[in-house]
Amino acid sequence: MTHDDAATRAMLVRLTYGYMTSQMIRTAVELRVPELLRDGPRDSDELAALTGTHPPSLYRLLRSLAAFGILTEPEPHTFATASAGALLDSTAPGHLTDIVRLFCGAEFWQSWERLTHSITTGEAAFDTLHGTDFYSYVARNPQFAQVFRDAMGTNAAFEAPYIVAGYDFSPYRTLVDVGGGDGTLLAAILRETPAQRGVVLETPATAQQAREQLAGAGLAGRTEVVEGDFFDKVPESGDGYLLKSVLHNWDDERAVALLRTCRRAMDEADRLLVLEPVLPVTARESVCVETAFSDVNMLVLTAGGFERTEAEMRRVFEAAGFELAAVSAQIEATDFRVVEGRPVPR
Repeated sequence: MTHDDAATRAMLVRLTYGYMTSQMIRTAVELRVPELLRDGPRDSDELAALTGTHPPSLYRLLRSLAAFGILTEPEPHTFATASAGALLDSTAPGHLTDIVRLFCGAEFWQSWERLTHSITTGEAAFDTLHGTDFYSYVARNPQFAQVFRDAMGTNAAFEAPYIVAGYDFSPYRTLVDVGGGDGTLLAAILRETPAQRGVVLETPATAQQAREQLAGAGLAGRTEVVEGDFFDKVPESGDGYLLKSVLHNWDDERAVALLRTCRRAMDEADRLLVLEPVLPVTARESVCVETAFSDVNMLVLTAGGFERTEAEMRRVFEAAGFELAAVSAQIEATDFRVVEGRPVPR
């Protein structure tokens, strides 16, 4: 075996063992290890006492996390957080604890175990496992729904400054955020455009979080939160309609239905702004790793959702009564682009 062959083998072995790493990270978050190290290094036996764990076993976990660069071991059996580990402290700006709880938790984890089923049948493994579709499960399970909303809010808080810096939302007098989550992104946009107003359309449970978020940001007077189903009706008060990470949850039929609902609310001068990854035509071009993960995750979790190429996005737009007018550059620190749609005259 040549040196190159050995390096290739080592790379593939690390990828194959990747699930072990993710579960060690999940366990560290569950035990709050990074939070216990917030104020400086601690001995592994002290950490075991604080977490109620078996000292030799916890030491083995900590040592492995140090090998991955998540922790450091400045002295024997004494551990501290590395920069990556600090992001697993739920009080840290941009922390990933909510993402870890969602993506390494049972609902996602057990669905991914059934990836072969999804690849074989084209069906969502999540549906087979839980006997219902993803969003119905979220609606029926408040504890998981909160984990999901927290993770989406954490992502939005990280992404929002980059989105605001990477795209000019100022031309729109009233921006309607369709499926806008807890209002984090809309709040960031409105802070940069003082003359603008905003509307969030969300389900009742998430709508209340959006009201609290926007009020806490001092934006209650410039915003409205509407409860509803975006397949039924979208507020007619906007001249810009933003859909972030929404279309990729649905197959083409449902995506077209959603965009037609938007089109009914819009005048010809209004604009549709779809904020999602845009896949290249072939893998010969640069494919963002996060987009590749997201595309297969949509297969596993949703009934027909997927990341689209520009041509696939154009097809959905045209079927819903829009012309694809422009695709922005990729927004820094994300895999998003803004795909602009212009309503076609009726």
